[in-house]
Amino acid sequence: MTLSKPTFGKTLLLLSTVAALALPQIGFAQDNEYTAPLTELANSKLKAIAQDPTVVAAIEAHNAMTAGYDQAKIDELDTQWRAEVSAAAKPLIDATLGTDASKFLVSAQDSSAGLFTEIFVMDAKGLNVAQSTVTSDYWQGDEDKWQQTFSVGAGAVHLGEIEQDESTQAFQSQVSITVVDAAGNPIGAITAGVDLAAL
Repeated sequence: MTLSKPTFGKTLLLLSTVAALALPQIGFAQDNEYTAPLTELANSKLKAIAQDPTVVAAIEAHNAMTAGYDQAKIDELDTQWRAEVSAAAKPLIDATLGTDASKFLVSAQDSSAGLFTEIFVMDAKGLNVAQSTVTSDYWQGDEDKWQQTFSVGAGAVHLGEIEQDESTQAFQSQVSITVVDAAGNPIGAITAGVDLAAL
C-alpha cells in the first residue's frame, strides 16, 4: 500500500510528535532513577566527609585568608590555576593538593570502592580549598555546585547532570552539599563525583 502525500505528511508529523513527547519522559525517568540514591548519598557519606574536623578547619582557615579577595584577585588565581594544569610547575595546585584536608579527601575517595571519582571542597567565595584530584579550574563560584549549596544555606543538596565519561564510558553525576561549622553556619561547599554504577 502506498501512502498519498497528505497521508504521508500526517504520518511524519504524528511520528515526530510522539518522539518529542516520549524523549523528555525517558530523560525524566532516568533522572528520577538516581535522584533518591544520590540524595541519600549526599546526606550520609558525603555529609560525614564534610563534617570531618580536618575539612571544617581547612575551610575556616581558607575563608580567613580569602575574605578580602575581590573578583579581580579571584580571576587572577583562577587563570593561574588553569595555566598550571598543563604546566610543569604547579605551585598553586601543589599547595592545594599538599594540605592535610586534601590528603583526607584522597583517603576518602580511595576507601569508597570506586563510588567517588573525585571530591573537592570550596570556601565561602567558591575557591578550591582541598581536593582528591586536580580540577580544571580554581574558582567554582560561578557554577551551580556552589551557587545551589553555599548560597542557599545549610542542608542544601545539588545534583548535577548525568554525564558519560569519554575515557571510561562510565555514567557519573556530581553531588554537592553545603559545609557548615560547629554552630551550623554555612562556611563552604563540597562536591563529589559519583560513579552511578557503584550506587
